[in-house]
Amino acid sequence: MTAKILDGTVLAQKLRADFKTRAEALAARGTRPGLAVILVGEDHASQVYVRNKVNACAEAGFHSEKISYPPDVEPAVVLKKIAELNADSRIHGILVQLPLPKHFDSDAVLKAISPEKDVDGFHAENFGALMQGNPRFIPCTPYGVMKFFADAGIDLKGKEAVVIGRSNIVGKPMAMLLMQAGATITVCHSQTRDLLFHTRRADILVAALGRAQFVTAEMVKPGAVVIDVGINRLPNGKLCGDVDFAAVSQVASAITPVPGGVGPMTITMLLANTLEAAEREAL
Repeated sequence: MTAKILDGTVLAQKLRADFKTRAEALAARGTRPGLAVILVGEDHASQVYVRNKVNACAEAGFHSEKISYPPDVEPAVVLKKIAELNADSRIHGILVQLPLPKHFDSDAVLKAISPEKDVDGFHAENFGALMQGNPRFIPCTPYGVMKFFADAGIDLKGKEAVVIGRSNIVGKPMAMLLMQAGATITVCHSQTRDLLFHTRRADILVAALGRAQFVTAEMVKPGAVVIDVGINRLPNGKLCGDVDFAAVSQVASAITPVPGGVGPMTITMLLANTLEAAEREAL
């Protein structure tokens, strides 16, 4: 068996074309979707992520603002800027690029963003709404994964789904979305005693633990759908996911690659959330 490749680049292009059309329709009515991205420090990976987000906004016809601060900026300065953006009618989404320097209270910063502009979906109010099944914004990476299932026609009802990882960014919201779609959920993590037992019975396996090529072929049920959320850099400089792609693709029925899988969809769903915020504002 050779798995079907779930191509995030192709799906992202299709979705972004629709977003651009919707953004043009909004602009014709006097509202241009706007995203503000705050970057603190000089972390190279964060700079790349922010640049990609700003470029994606430009391609989709969105307004975007990049606000950069040195790593030693006082948190009060950033919090003041967030308050200004909360009140700015041109801005429909606010994103603070994580991680922040150690002298920041990340929870306090995320809490300062208006829930109506929290397009990452990390605010406690939005997280709670997701748990209740009535989300204002869905965290971007799990949102993108759900789009893969929808686009590929994968019915989740009654399926056994295993998520490896329990972060607030991916693992927890991913589990909630899968459960709300009708799957039976198991969340595994560093304290799970027999990981192989759980992964081997999964019809849907989502790997989001941040360990290069951790998921091997023997861990995967033949015919399973495998979603690789991880992105890691090997000693030779190449990027890889949390899944041993070469081996697992011979066992799974469908799999996302790294790069070119979940990554492009994460930024795409950030655009989706920003557009949805603008459309709500324009009603």
